Amino acid sequence: MKSRIAILLLFSMFVVSSQASTPSREGKIYHFSHPLYGAAYYAEYAPTDRLDEDIRLMKEAGLNVVRIGESTWSLFEPQDGQFEFAWMDRIIDHMHKAGIKVILGTPTYSIPAWMAAEHPEVLAHTTKDEQRYYGMRQNMDLKNPTYLRYSERIIRKLMERYAKHPAVIGYQVDNEADSRFIDNKDYFEGFKQYIRDEFNDDLKELNRRWGLNFWGMNINKWDDFYDRKGVTNPSYKIWWERWNRKVLADFINWQIDIVNEYRRPEQFVMHCFMPYLFSMDQVEAFRQMDYPAVNIYYDRQDRQDGMKIAYFADFVRPIANNHNFICTETTAQTSSSSSRYQNPPYDGQLRQNMYAFFANGANMVAYWHWASNHYGAETYCRGLIGHDQLPSRVYYEFQRNAAELERIGSQLVNIKKRNRVAMLFSHDSKYGLEFMPYTDNNYDYQDYMIYEALYKQNIECDILSVDKRQDFTGYDVLIIPPLYIASDELLLKISEFVRQGGEVVMCWKSGYADLDSYVRPVVAPGPLTDVCGFTYNEYSTIGTLPLKPNAIGATDNTVSTWIEFLRPTMATPLAYADHPFFGQWPCITENSYGRGHLIYMGAIPSKDILRRLINRAVDRKGILQAERQYQFPIIFRSGTTEKGHPIHYIFNFSAEPVSVTYPYSSSNSLLDSAKLSRGQNLTVEPWGVVIAVEK
Repeated sequence: MKSRIAILLLFSMFVVSSQASTPSREGKIYHFSHPLYGAAYYAEYAPTDRLDEDIRLMKEAGLNVVRIGESTWSLFEPQDGQFEFAWMDRIIDHMHKAGIKVILGTPTYSIPAWMAAEHPEVLAHTTKDEQRYYGMRQNMDLKNPTYLRYSERIIRKLMERYAKHPAVIGYQVDNEADSRFIDNKDYFEGFKQYIRDEFNDDLKELNRRWGLNFWGMNINKWDDFYDRKGVTNPSYKIWWERWNRKVLADFINWQIDIVNEYRRPEQFVMHCFMPYLFSMDQVEAFRQMDYPAVNIYYDRQDRQDGMKIAYFADFVRPIANNHNFICTETTAQTSSSSSRYQNPPYDGQLRQNMYAFFANGANMVAYWHWASNHYGAETYCRGLIGHDQLPSRVYYEFQRNAAELERIGSQLVNIKKRNRVAMLFSHDSKYGLEFMPYTDNNYDYQDYMIYEALYKQNIECDILSVDKRQDFTGYDVLIIPPLYIASDELLLKISEFVRQGGEVVMCWKSGYADLDSYVRPVVAPGPLTDVCGFTYNEYSTIGTLPLKPNAIGATDNTVSTWIEFLRPTMATPLAYADHPFFGQWPCITENSYGRGHLIYMGAIPSKDILRRLINRAVDRKGILQAERQYQFPIIFRSGTTEKGHPIHYIFNFSAEPVSVTYPYSSSNSLLDSAKLSRGQNLTVEPWGVVIAVEK
C-alpha cells in the first residue's frame, strides 16, 4: 500500500511540475544571426583519444556546432552516486577554445547498467506482455519513481556543472522520446487515475461511452479496471494512446522545468522529435521550448526527393507558432543499423538536402554523426568521417557547404513562411483507423500519400495537429485525410470554414466516429451532412474500379480499396464507378456551401485524381499559380527573409539538368551572384538548387 501511495504521489508531482508556467523569454534566447552547421559528437565512442584531431578536422571543415552528452549517463555516473565529469569538462573546454558551440543533452534515454541491476523495477514491461531487459536504449518505465528520482539527480548535476559554461548555447532534454509500449503497474495506475479524472469518477458514463457492455466487459468498480494487455475495445485503445502522448509531453516538460531553474536567459531548450508524428502530444511538449527540433533521415541516391524534410518541417513549424526549427540529426553517409541498405548520397545531394532544410525554415542542420562507430548497434550509420577516421568525400562536401553558408548564411536564417493551404493531422484518427482498419496494409490514414500530392505539384502547406489546435484563421484551403475520429465541435468548425469561403478537400470515413471511437448513431456523415451535401449508410471494400468518363480529366481514372454509397442531397456528383452495382452512387462529390466548397472523396482515388481535385480547390483561391506550372522533380519553396525580402528556392531532384522559367520579380541569385528577372530561362543542375532573394 505504501509503495502505491508513493507512486501516486510522485505521479501527481510529475503532472504539477509539467504544468508549471514559464516566464516569456521572447527576445532573450539564442538568436541565429547565421546558420549552425554541425554534427552530433561522441569523443567517448572513439577507439583512441583523438579529441584534438577531431577538433582540427572540424575547424578545417567549417563545422560550428556539436550536440553532445545525451547518450552516456553511464560515464557521468558509473556507479550510484559516483559522478565523473572531467572527461566532459575537457570536451566542452576544447570546443569553446576552438569557437565551436555546444548543445548539451540530458542523458535520460539510456540508463546505466547499475540502475538496471540494483533496481530492475525501472525496466519496462510492455502491453505485449514482454519484459524489457538491459542492453538497449529506452528500455525503462517513464513513470517509475526510482527512474524519475535518478533522472532528476543527474539532470541537476549536469546543469549545476555546465549551465554557466560559455560554450553551451542550449539544451536537449532526453532524446527521441517514445512510450515503446510501456505497461508497468505504476504506468497503468497513472492511466487509471487519468481516466477517473477525465470521466469525473463516473463509471456509468465510462461504460456508456466506451460501450463496455459489449462482450460483458463493463466495469462496476475502479478496482476492477483492467490494464491494456489483451484489450480489444477501440475506445479503451484510443484513450490509452492519448495517455501515452500525455506521458511523453509531461515527461519532456518535467525535464524542462528542472533545466529552467539553471539555464541562462540566452540559452535555448528543445527536444528532438522523431518524424513519425503520432507518438507524442507535440503541441503540449513544445509548450516551454524555444525551438522545436527534428531528427530526419531522408532517402538518397535515385530516391532523393526532399519530401520527408518538407513534410516534417511543415508539421513542426505550426506547432511552434510558425517559429523556425533546428535539425539535430540527419543522414551524413548512411543510416542503416546493418551492412544492408548502404546508400550514401550522390555528389551534391548532401548540399541539396542541407538547403532543403533551410528552405523549409531550419536555422541549424546537424548530422548523425561526426565519426562512424567501430562497434555497437549503429556501426553502419556512417558519419561525416568513415571508419578509417579520415576525411571522406562526404566530409569534403560538408566543407564546401560550410564555406557557402559562411558567405550567404545570414540571409537564410529566421525566414518566415506564410502558407495559405493546411493539411490537417489527427493522431486520434490515425490510431482509430489502425484499430479498425479497412485495408490489409496497416496504413489506412494515408497522410503521406495526400501530402505527396501537394508537395510534388509545388503547393506549400502547413500541417495542423487538430487534436489540440483547431483555428484555421489565415488559411484558404484545408486538405483533410480520413478524419475518422473527431468531435462535433471540430466538424462544425470545418463546416463554418467552408461557409465563410474556405475550400476543403476531404477524404473518406471522415466524421464517422466521435472522440471515444464510438460510431455516431446517426445517418453518416453526421455533423458534416450539410456541408458535404449528401448522406450514406452503406459502404464496401473494393479492388480497383475504373470510373465512368467525367470532368476531372485524370489519366488514371480509377478508385480503389473502399467506397461509400453517397446519396446527394445538395452535392454535385463528380465521378461514378464504372460498375453495374457500385456505379449507382457517386463516389466523388462537390458541394457549394455558403461562400465555399467541399470536395469529398468517398473512395480512395488514384494519385492523378487526388492531384487534380486538390488543384480544383487551390485554383479557386489563385494559390501558387506560377510554381504549379512545374511538377516534381522541380520543387519550389518560398519564404520571407528576416529583413523582409521574398526568398525563393528552386530544387532539381533528378540526375538530369532541367530548364525553368524564373517566375518572380528581379532578384539576386545567392549562390552565383547572378541577376535574375521574371521570364528568364534558368538551368537547374542535377541534384542542384537555385536560391534567389527579390530586390
